[in-house]
Amino acid sequence: MENLLRFANAALALSVLATLATVVLAYPLADSLSMPAQIGAHIATLIFATTLKLSYVTRLVSLRSLGRPVH
Repeated sequence: MENLLRFANAALALSVLATLATVVLAYPLADSLSMPAQIGAHIATLIFATTLKLSYVTRLVSLRSLGRPVH
């Protein structure tokens, strides 16, 4: 479970950064992107947001299994 917790923490950090990057690309920088790139940025935002949620749930499950406090 300790390895799962490490993986979940890393996945959580990466997915937060990726979600922020795709949101910036999809909205403030949309004028400088082509239409296919904008579509890709919007789709990537959905995918990385889902990854964020899954990694957070994985983190909670591993913390609970290890008997650590879940906040």
